[in-house]
Amino acid sequence: MDGFLVALVISFGVIFVAELGDKSQLMALTFATRFKPVPVLIGITVATAIVHLASVGIGYGLHAALPTGWISLIAGLAFLGFGAWTLRGDKLTEEERRKAEKTSKSAVVAVGVAFFLAELGDKTMLATITLATKYGWFGTWLGSTLGMVAADALAILVGRLLGRHLPEKAIRYGAAVLFAISGLWLILEAVNRLS
Repeated sequence: MDGFLVALVISFGVIFVAELGDKSQLMALTFATRFKPVPVLIGITVATAIVHLASVGIGYGLHAALPTGWISLIAGLAFLGFGAWTLRGDKLTEEERRKAEKTSKSAVVAVGVAFFLAELGDKTMLATITLATKYGWFGTWLGSTLGMVAADALAILVGRLLGRHLPEKAIRYGAAVLFAISGLWLILEAVNRLS
């Protein structure tokens, strides 16, 4: 149970931070202006659970195939990359914004399909794969799914209450620093294991 809790807490924290200011969080805000919050959250949850289940499957498979020292090194480098990606930031294109605003299907289906497609290859999917190479698959899956849903719920709440989202620049820099610290920690761990 101890390994499960570690995977749950770390995955929740990493994905929550990675999702702040992400394109899919901006999509959640847009959908929340058109639909009620509960169907939007259900669609986000279903799509995230499916994408992150596939992600932990990939990560767990990589863990079985690679020695732990190399996994830590690759994960550390990936986290440094995620930090740089986070600094670059995400924005909704006009086409993505129009699709989110014009959809006439049921909210759960519309949001679920949009989030599923947006998350494929996104940094939160790649971060979940990376986390699953290091921690147990179930705790990583549950933590990453809950972390993403919590971050998107925060965006919906803040967007509906205040009419704007959290300060994007500060969030982006904070998330990038956390990714960099995690990446450096994993690289140091890998160097110790490989030497």
